[in-house]
Amino acid sequence: MRPRWPRRVFAQVLSVQLLITTGVTALTAGLFLAPLGAQLDQQAEHRALAIAEATAAQPGIARALLAGRPDPDGPVQAAAERIRLATDASYVVVVDTRGIRFSHTTPSAIGRHVSTDPGPALAGREWTGIENGTLGRSARGKVPLRDTEGAIVGAVSVGIAYDDVRDVLLHALPGILVYAGAALGVGALAAFAVSWRLRKRTHGIELSEISALLQEREAILHGIREGVVALDRRGGLRLVNDEAQRLLGLGPDAIGRPLDAVLPPGRTADVLAGRVSGTDLLTVRDGRVLVVNRMTTTGGGAVATLRDRTELEQLGRELDGTRGLTEALRAQDHEHANRMHTVLGLLELELYDEAAEFVAEVTGAHRTTAEQVTERVREPLVSALLVGKGAVAAERGVALRVSARTRLPERVVDPRDLVTVLGNLVDNALDAVAGLRRTEGFVEVELRAVGGTVVLTVSDNGPGVPAGTRELVFADGWSTKEAAPHRPRGLGLALVRRLAERYGGSARVGERHGGGAVFTVELPEALRPRPTEDTRVPEGVKR
Repeated sequence: MRPRWPRRVFAQVLSVQLLITTGVTALTAGLFLAPLGAQLDQQAEHRALAIAEATAAQPGIARALLAGRPDPDGPVQAAAERIRLATDASYVVVVDTRGIRFSHTTPSAIGRHVSTDPGPALAGREWTGIENGTLGRSARGKVPLRDTEGAIVGAVSVGIAYDDVRDVLLHALPGILVYAGAALGVGALAAFAVSWRLRKRTHGIELSEISALLQEREAILHGIREGVVALDRRGGLRLVNDEAQRLLGLGPDAIGRPLDAVLPPGRTADVLAGRVSGTDLLTVRDGRVLVVNRMTTTGGGAVATLRDRTELEQLGRELDGTRGLTEALRAQDHEHANRMHTVLGLLELELYDEAAEFVAEVTGAHRTTAEQVTERVREPLVSALLVGKGAVAAERGVALRVSARTRLPERVVDPRDLVTVLGNLVDNALDAVAGLRRTEGFVEVELRAVGGTVVLTVSDNGPGVPAGTRELVFADGWSTKEAAPHRPRGLGLALVRRLAERYGGSARVGERHGGGAVFTVELPEALRPRPTEDTRVPEGVKR
């Protein structure tokens, strides 16, 4: 039965690391023992060769070999045994040129032919090696035996028992194993520490679960309708889900690049980078109102979430407009009731001519105002906005004027953008003028078409904008007024500038002659060409 492989990451990593540590330790010990054994063999061979050379150097052995016959009690045997006992060799064998033994540790073997080949020594060469003979396996050294004239008369073979070499190796083996075991123990402890740390980091989950969690995370991050941006500690983008790419206008190649390299300088980059602190921070990106929350991670990075609040912001402004219009209608209803009571009184007093004159005066004034607006502003949405804002301004005690130079043809590419710009500027102007304690407060609107460019100017006789803050008023979230409970301030003028820049135009504020502020917005190519021109744009197509 095959052993069951552990499923937990901790157990798998520990098992693999223990196997690797054991294998490396065994390999290291083997690599150490292999040359040690070869070195001991070489030392034994050199020792045997040295004893053989010392024996062959004895002049009496060569003379005795030439003068006598193989004899267990002869001088050659006596000299060889004396040397063997003195050097603790396994044997010292002297042979003649025929290979007949003149000495041996076993006397009965004297006079017999040697068991191993003495050819190299009889040929005048020294020889060392490991061989098996009548006395077993041994490390041997063989040298030629010469007489006083230098002629080869025999050979000397000395052997060192291989058991002695193995005993030395076995004697060194326990120490080697102790070091190997210590290294294995240290490696096992290190493997356990690494695996334990990994277990804490992975919370004991399985490898298959990690893969499933990663897949689920990818599906969640790219499937939710909120933008998610993950940053590393150096400010680089680690993750940008599909919704964040759409809201920020980024491409898939943004991942891995620094945040400041993919986003232009501004509030959006500052909020995502953490240079602006707070919760539910508002910013505008490409005409979209975004709510950003940022949280730092333990590794020094951060995760930011983005919610698209554009539609909610538009609904909030529509609600503001509806509330203002409702208040204006309520006031007009009250005023209308007073006028009806006046007409009723004139009729009861039988002052019929005065009643007719009063009715004609009242209706004529309202009709004249609406006719003037629609005559100068041919775009229905924009003219309707001005009429509605006029009622709101009248309720707040402010006069909303339409400049006599206003001329806006019915060729606006996207009237909603123009309504957004004009509505925000008029609202801000009304807020600035309505706060003054005066009865002559007014807001003047001028719309002109210069070629394909719409030039929009809104001026008022309020307190104006100080020179030092004329650029700050267009920043996201900047406002001098307290925010309403249902909607924060500081977004209207930011949207105005973003829309102007999207059209390739500009938005600026200056000082009105006589006091107050003048906001000027230029929207290039906001008008479709005239139908008679060759470069005609089909109806409903935005340039």
